[in-house]
Amino acid sequence: MTMPTYLGMPAFPQAAREAVNDSRLRANLAHATTTIRGRRAGAVAELDDWAALRESGKQIKDHVLANLGHYLRLLEERVTEAGGTVHWARDADEANRIVTGLVKATGETEVVKVKSMATQEIGLNEALAEAGISAYETDLAELIVQLGDDRPSHILVPAIHRNRSEIRDIFLEKMPDVPEGLTDSPAELAEAARLHLRARFLSAKVGISGVNFAVADTGTLVVLESEGNGRMCLTLPETLISVMGIEKIVPSWRDLEVFLQLLPRSSTAERMNPYTSSWTGPAEGDGPRDFHLVLLDNGRTATLADEVGRQALRCIRCSACLNVCPVYQRAGGHAYGSPYPGPIGAILSPQIRGIGSEVDASLPYASSLCGACFDACPVAIDIPEVLVHLRARAVEQGPRHPLERTAMKAAGWTLRSPRRLALAQRAASLGRLVVGRGPNGRIRRLPGPLKAWTKTRDVPVPPAESFRAWWARTDGGRK
Repeated sequence: MTMPTYLGMPAFPQAAREAVNDSRLRANLAHATTTIRGRRAGAVAELDDWAALRESGKQIKDHVLANLGHYLRLLEERVTEAGGTVHWARDADEANRIVTGLVKATGETEVVKVKSMATQEIGLNEALAEAGISAYETDLAELIVQLGDDRPSHILVPAIHRNRSEIRDIFLEKMPDVPEGLTDSPAELAEAARLHLRARFLSAKVGISGVNFAVADTGTLVVLESEGNGRMCLTLPETLISVMGIEKIVPSWRDLEVFLQLLPRSSTAERMNPYTSSWTGPAEGDGPRDFHLVLLDNGRTATLADEVGRQALRCIRCSACLNVCPVYQRAGGHAYGSPYPGPIGAILSPQIRGIGSEVDASLPYASSLCGACFDACPVAIDIPEVLVHLRARAVEQGPRHPLERTAMKAAGWTLRSPRRLALAQRAASLGRLVVGRGPNGRIRRLPGPLKAWTKTRDVPVPPAESFRAWWARTDGGRK
């Protein structure tokens, strides 16, 4: 079985605790997310019909999910008619076997890639490496991550956790053809990457891409990117292999137009995407001669069966939710233990991977439920609703500590009787003398086995007098 680099990561509480102690990481994240957030707000404010566009995007996605079987069959038919070959992959292992086999059939040992979250999800680079095939990332941020033996930490800006000086150091150490006297100037860093990648583009015979959207009624695949590297990967190689999550379909070009407005403004805060590439199968004398589309399930069908959780499949990977999330801004993307970080990752990863692991069971709790992500989402995914839904599932499926069950039973017994509640309130008021008073009037650590509850949260100190006691003493507040 392929082992993606995210396996073996600690659960979110532990990973986040380490991340928030990294002052450089927090500074990098705060600067980048604040900048992107401000620009996006300005770009969205320019459109009077943004709310209507958002609703249209939501309805189109929900229509596709309700009729997914029909549109997948239609897409396969149209891609095949255009000369492409469609492959179906039930899970990561099957997708990796398909792609690895296709590359081996060409006789090549190197491929160039345009940024693809689906291939990160299945651990494709690791699978190719096991087969003796080198995969070269061509997106600038992905290149930085790859050269630094790192992991992406943001959907749109995978190297958001790195600053310019760190990037320069990575290039100097890992880039064999780095220009002499390289500084941390953005222009110089971009030029160094361009020169490094140019040779890869010109020599590669196989390209691998993700897919932003697939137009079902024509069999057209669409990739949006900002640097032009995607255009090179999609047109120069002789063989093109695209890996696509089965939810990425839109019915028609008219529907695509809605998302070509929503995505750029929500992600890069641009009115129009710089590079939008579309292709409908191979074309004689223009672009790749052989095209393969791998349709990836990998937990999506199971997610679709959940009436609440399925809305996560609307996601168009814009990263708007990450940029407004106070938890992501302090913990960063690596803490989520998934290629999908931030609020969307907290609801998508546990569904497509299952809540069986400690990491995925912890992700629904990686939120303050402030709702900023829902407000920012261009397809109106109610992320807080799904988070609460998945928390309930995590409790139902996960092991429960005997003390927790006992505490819940005791609470229910106490709350069913006004007399017992009054005694409990009186005991809590007296208990404040035992647990002590922490800074800002809060208890930082409860004693004994209760300390696990205060490991990641503070507890308000019980008041010296309950409301019930105050009401009785003041004769209903009249004294």
